[in-house]
Amino acid sequence: MNEKKDILTKTWVVAVLASICCMLWGSAFSCVKIGYSLMNITTNDSGSQLVFGGIRFFVAGLMALAMGSGAERKILLPTKTSIPKIMIISLFQTILQYFFYYIGLAHTTGVKAAIIVGANVFIAILVSSLLYKLEKLTAVKIAGCILGFSGIIIINLGGLSGVSFNFLGDGFIFLCTCAYAFSSVYMKRYSETEDPVMLSGWQFVFGGAVLTVIGFLMGGRLGHMSAKAFLMLLYLAFVSAAAYSLWAVLLKHNPVSKVAIFGFMNPVCGVLLSTILLDEKGIFGVQGIAALILVCSGIFIVQRKGNK
Repeated sequence: MNEKKDILTKTWVVAVLASICCMLWGSAFSCVKIGYSLMNITTNDSGSQLVFGGIRFFVAGLMALAMGSGAERKILLPTKTSIPKIMIISLFQTILQYFFYYIGLAHTTGVKAAIIVGANVFIAILVSSLLYKLEKLTAVKIAGCILGFSGIIIINLGGLSGVSFNFLGDGFIFLCTCAYAFSSVYMKRYSETEDPVMLSGWQFVFGGAVLTVIGFLMGGRLGHMSAKAFLMLLYLAFVSAAAYSLWAVLLKHNPVSKVAIFGFMNPVCGVLLSTILLDEKGIFGVQGIAALILVCSGIFIVQRKGNK
């Protein structure tokens, strides 16, 4: 057991495993849009988009709990004291975040979504520092936030391939990052006394069920389920379950700063995979590259200096 723990603390092992997480998360931007296409879910069909997301996360929760239970050699069940914590995390992590995410992604490009979501690091720092006083807001952190938000402003300038800011798309993706920031703070606080994999798995199950019900009430359906569509849904569920569980294991055996620094790869992977899988090369021009560099630089500065 100690040998396994020593391996998980080696920098190159952390780098490889964290990079796998970022590649999985980065692929979700493109694969969700591909999933919409395979299931004939249109841009305006918000109900079906939520049903799609709800089922994905419900299955992801079951996968995460299965993997966590196998690793711990016991079934990960919530206690009476952990249920309220699960519901609070789920409200921000799954219900609000992905309500905005799935609708927003249908109204913007995968490249822009990937870059905007990169802002979650900065927003989490602001929430943690200013609202919950969990850490000090330093000049270096402020500089990183300015760099990151400069990237978001650049990617939304009207001159970017004729694409301008739209609230239902880019605005919803930004609100999605805000919800994620709050969920990160609550997960950090609650995981001090609870198993993080248990919290993550059950919040996915609860949040996924809520999103599915909301989607059905909005008239959503998944009428076209081909073999490719089914496999895509399973893959997206696996992305959430595997990436969050693997990230939790790394955090368990390493300082947060040692793991979190690799989060700067999320927008990089998201943009690169979107340009390849969705053929969004037209939007990845000079402004797109500049925005990506600013966001990644900001994340790197905050994670490299802000946690020392």
